[in-house]
Amino acid sequence: MSGIAAVVVVIAVGVFFIVHHNSSSPLNGATGKDCATVGSGYAVHKGTTVEVFTSVVGDELTRYAAASADFTACTGIKIDWNGSDQFEAQLPVRVTGGTAPGLALVPQPGLIAQMVATGQAVVAPNAVKNNVNKYWSKSWLALGSVGGKFYAAPNSANLKSLVWYSPKQFAKYGYTVPTTWKAMFTQSDKMAAAGQTAWCGGIGSGGATGWPATDWLEEVVVREAGATVYNDWISHKVKFSDPPIIHAMNTVWGWMGNSKYVGTVSTIATTSFQDAVTGIPSGGCMQLQQASFIAASLPKGSVVSPTGDAWVYYLPGINPAVTTPVEGGGEFYLAFNSKPETVEAQTYFSTPQWAISRIKAAGANGGWLSANSGVPVATYTNPLDALSAKYLADPKSTFVFDASDAMPAAIGNGAEWTGFTDWFASGTPVKTVAARIDAAWPTK
Repeated sequence: MSGIAAVVVVIAVGVFFIVHHNSSSPLNGATGKDCATVGSGYAVHKGTTVEVFTSVVGDELTRYAAASADFTACTGIKIDWNGSDQFEAQLPVRVTGGTAPGLALVPQPGLIAQMVATGQAVVAPNAVKNNVNKYWSKSWLALGSVGGKFYAAPNSANLKSLVWYSPKQFAKYGYTVPTTWKAMFTQSDKMAAAGQTAWCGGIGSGGATGWPATDWLEEVVVREAGATVYNDWISHKVKFSDPPIIHAMNTVWGWMGNSKYVGTVSTIATTSFQDAVTGIPSGGCMQLQQASFIAASLPKGSVVSPTGDAWVYYLPGINPAVTTPVEGGGEFYLAFNSKPETVEAQTYFSTPQWAISRIKAAGANGGWLSANSGVPVATYTNPLDALSAKYLADPKSTFVFDASDAMPAAIGNGAEWTGFTDWFASGTPVKTVAARIDAAWPTK
């Protein structure tokens, strides 16, 4: 599961929360002002506007507007950042109803395919495809492609393949950061033998309870079986009941379902994912597999640094044939027209210059990452962001998109969540859980 924390500005009554924000740099034509930070080769289109429809709202939307101001000053093209927390429901309505935006910032590959199927989405121009080929790993190109044609360039990215630990606690007990799967569990055995809780766990999340466990399985599937099996699993060519997924589920159960490592397994189902990290600084538990955003749930005053109360290491690989497996999420710019100003904006958004501008707009606290390899690591002032970007932008990495987010909602946001909650709460057998999820797969 992926999530975006945002401060929502309400300007409508009811369940719709929509924010419009235009880039606001003074315009007297594109006179070269700020073009040094944007790059060269853009045409002047004074007085034009490109709407970018997105699920981003509140303060984050304001930062997007600030980041695109130089592009507006350079080209004369205003960017209308239109954010809605009803994005997934509203985009199909707008596209089929004849009011499609110039660009949509789509967070799910499945939704890209759905929009392409309407016949309204436009194949990305060569300049955009060339940028993606140059600056991203091949996995990202595939995520933005449908039917062998490339439509959507990546925007931000997030990294889930992290393990949280306390450098202070590791130093106290003489533990080291493991770099292999085997070493990680050899050390976990030592922790268990010393009476320590080797792994924290919590999958509680209100109506979304169960999602952290889907991430654990996804991490193992790509590490054991590789990207092809992983992506075939998303499309149900590989079923939950098939050997690769059953094997991965058993690996997860031997890890997070192992009372030697986690204590009472059933408490994982009733512990919130936020509370799961709170024991890291004190050594109440030693490790937690979770994405970077969990830092916000650490106890107040915790120092997040390589020598502090909490830090992260990369979750090691399992199968040597799978090079640097990385699980994450992100968004993609999908166009619905080929107007010159739309092409210019879509091209800019696929460049390192755009990513650098957006990273700077995030400020010292960071929180916005790109898998664009053209972004210098020094651009990230937040060390956690810099570490995450190192893996996301590695051209040799095996990047896979969060599977539960890419699967049909009835599975990824439904049967899988409830099935995994039951799995951890009651110890339901792996094959039973897998069969129930397969049975819930939509037939159309």
